[in-house]
Amino acid sequence: MSDIVNGLDNLLSRMNVAESVRPILTFLIMLAVVFAVFFGVLRIGVRAGWMSRNTASFWGFVSPWLVGFLLFIAGPMVYSLVLSFMDWDLLDPAKFTGLANYQHAVHDPLLGQAIKVTLIYAVVSVPLQTILSLGVALLMNVNVRGINVFRTMWYLPSLVTGVAQTVLFIYVFNPDFGLLNGALRLVGIQGPKWLFDPHWALSAVILMSLWTVGGNMVIYLAGLREIPADLYEAAEVDGAGRWRTLWNITLPQLSPVIFFNVVTGLIVAMQTFTQAFVLHDQAGLGNSLLFYVFYLYENAFALFKIGYASALAWILFLMIMLLTALMFRGSDFWVYYESQRPSRRRRRVRVS
Repeated sequence: MSDIVNGLDNLLSRMNVAESVRPILTFLIMLAVVFAVFFGVLRIGVRAGWMSRNTASFWGFVSPWLVGFLLFIAGPMVYSLVLSFMDWDLLDPAKFTGLANYQHAVHDPLLGQAIKVTLIYAVVSVPLQTILSLGVALLMNVNVRGINVFRTMWYLPSLVTGVAQTVLFIYVFNPDFGLLNGALRLVGIQGPKWLFDPHWALSAVILMSLWTVGGNMVIYLAGLREIPADLYEAAEVDGAGRWRTLWNITLPQLSPVIFFNVVTGLIVAMQTFTQAFVLHDQAGLGNSLLFYVFYLYENAFALFKIGYASALAWILFLMIMLLTALMFRGSDFWVYYESQRPSRRRRRVRVS
């Protein structure tokens, strides 16, 4: 591959192409060749009768995504897996070390702290986001004049995320002139230092995560609109109150949506990075905000331990896969799908 890249670069150099433009032109030429070969194979396949014209059209339409997936997702993932068994600092040639990076991870105390911080954040923030967003969606699921204004007000904060959100909350959580401590002083409470105190920093970041509940609220509103109205009418005829209707109709019917938001929220929480990256220079915080992905980033781009960082990436991948699998396994006990037949366990009836 390097010989092909060097050959194209030399060809462009002889054509007096500017040096700054050569890399992108080399990539575009290689990409054009890949597509030309791909469509050539499809054309031969149709003419030889290996595939129908509709099948060839399907592969032709999905080819941009397929090539992008192989080049920018699957390819780097495989490459990082190979690097996880090597020692490489970006400057010297990579050296194969076997399982040394994974063995180092087992005895790395900072990795244990990173896993602890990340799991605490995920376990606390995801349920809080779920409860708050679901509660807001229930409140917003009414047909009154001006309700769209309130829905928009709840959704708008979810558009301000990442670095902008973190910088905003640095001022909100400021212990001297911050908005939160100012409100607490009005009721006679002396607020903590929040992001400037290692004992309160993680709690402050968890509170920051509630800023974007409006995104999940919209999804819950869509789910609430899909619940059949005749179920509520039957419950009202039977004399069911609001709480019983919520527990026996709304939540079971909404359980697939809740499950979706919980799983995606857990995956996002396990990959938290921006808050730690922006706040890690705060004096006195130590490792209280040492999130897993930030620790991975530090190893890769501050310490140049590319092999170890790749191993950490695959450990995180396995952790997320395990947690997701446990969530799916536990969903059998509380997620209700109307089109799915009850399992044998659910159909079992106790005979006295």
